[in-house]
Amino acid sequence: MAKLGKSEKLNLLKTFCGWLLILVYLFPVYWMINTSFKSGKEMFANPPTLFPKHLYLDSYKAVFTGNYGTWQALLNSIIISVSVLFLTLVIAVPAAYAVARLRTRITTAMMVMLTIVQLLPAIAISIPMFVMFRQVGAVNTFVSVILADISVTLPFAVILLRPYFKQFPYEVEEAAQLDGLNTVNTIIRIVMPTIKPGIVMIGSFSFLMAWGEFTFALTLTTNQNIQPLTVALNRLIGQYGTNWNDLMAVATVIALPVLLIFIFLQRYIVAGLAGGATKG
Repeated sequence: MAKLGKSEKLNLLKTFCGWLLILVYLFPVYWMINTSFKSGKEMFANPPTLFPKHLYLDSYKAVFTGNYGTWQALLNSIIISVSVLFLTLVIAVPAAYAVARLRTRITTAMMVMLTIVQLLPAIAISIPMFVMFRQVGAVNTFVSVILADISVTLPFAVILLRPYFKQFPYEVEEAAQLDGLNTVNTIIRIVMPTIKPGIVMIGSFSFLMAWGEFTFALTLTTNQNIQPLTVALNRLIGQYGTNWNDLMAVATVIALPVLLIFIFLQRYIVAGLAGGATKG
């Protein structure tokens, strides 16, 4: 058997370290799913079991048929996340194009402000938003939660989409306009198909950020008919006790779309992140 060269050994070491990191990061996810299929007795067994001895499905039955309001919360999360995804792309694409093409002091100041907004923690702006929405009577509505989520996803989207538009050849846009296309049609028909990985990446992260958002949803809603899954998850944590297997079942339902999006859109997400990182 031929001996491995120095570069091959280094690649094997990197591969091993990569898989080790993946296992460390994914183990909590596995334990969450594992716990959701355990009975209460097996869940507290000592030593703990790495695999359920018997698949216990009563947690999922309790979550979806009990009084937790999971179905309504799931529908609310879908409404909020899809709305945030759509509105973020509709606003961020022309905004990022304008910031990339109009190089003035105003656009520079705008980028600075967007960066500052990204650095603010959600808890720091949730209370002012609650006061603002309460004054206009928008508390306990989908509008307040969607707008609050967009305040986080929109700066993120504009900042990451700007390099794509900035690096797109302006000569191609001029040629399209000479052929009779206006600016809007040029962006939709010429530019956007070219930067598709970036748009898919932004859309995916916008959906996931809205799907997993908790602070705004908890602050701006007290009505269970409006609250998303993340707040419904919080309702399972009791003052005197917690049904951990039920809690893990809801957490698994919340994590499922995240896993599916990364599995099916991995190629676009990786290409979008890599493309954005190499564009100035």
